[in-house]
Amino acid sequence: MFKAITHRPLWVNLLAGLVLAIGLFALFLLSLNWLTGHGNSASVPSVTGKSYDEARSILKKAGFDVEIQDSIYVDTVPANRVIKQIPEADEVVKSNRTVFLVIRRTIPPEVDMPNLSGYSYRNAEMVLKSLDLRVGDTTFKPDFARNSVLEQLYNGAAIAPGTKVRKGSIISLVLGDGIGKQDFPVPVITGMTYCEARAQLESMGLIIGSVVGDVTDTCNAYIYKQIPAKFDEERRILRIRTGQTIDVFLQQDKPVADSTENQL
Repeated sequence: MFKAITHRPLWVNLLAGLVLAIGLFALFLLSLNWLTGHGNSASVPSVTGKSYDEARSILKKAGFDVEIQDSIYVDTVPANRVIKQIPEADEVVKSNRTVFLVIRRTIPPEVDMPNLSGYSYRNAEMVLKSLDLRVGDTTFKPDFARNSVLEQLYNGAAIAPGTKVRKGSIISLVLGDGIGKQDFPVPVITGMTYCEARAQLESMGLIIGSVVGDVTDTCNAYIYKQIPAKFDEERRILRIRTGQTIDVFLQQDKPVADSTENQL
């Protein structure tokens, strides 16, 4: 055979080699469609929102392989539901392609319970939401810090910061109602300037409410009347609690002191 080849003219051997190469290349092209499944395409069905078992059954019937790419926790999606699919729904791909699914975890992951003490209700709500925790019932206790978090509860019991809790858990909050527990006799602020009275009331946890009076310099104007006063009509001492307000009436001149105002 080797002798037959060597006795042929060179151009004959080159031509035979060229024909053989073309034939092999043509055979490769003809078999390429079969090897790659070219032309066997299908539209990917929509399985987002379906359970994993249902999604897998639908995709298998459509000729696709199925794999779970990831599992994540989303509070608004039921457990074991498909959150995302790759390729997306209605995309035309090869029928034997693998469709990857992202599903909602059956068991939520754990997070550290934050320390919400002293936070305003709004800030506490934002922190809990960022950790995929939910705000439950809110109750109130007497405290000067209105709407400030006093306690954080899980399943009816106090939960310490740093305690592991699963995402989606409900955290109840105990807030201050703006009225303190401590009560004491109404202080006398008549005869003081507005700024003097305000400083004294703030030190006691009280607030100036309505301000009545046509004055040019409020800070240095004098208080000639307050509501509530120290005594009622029967000269009984009135009491007030932290967080409550006292209305004041102002005038530019210092009022004449009432000698009976501070008497019991």
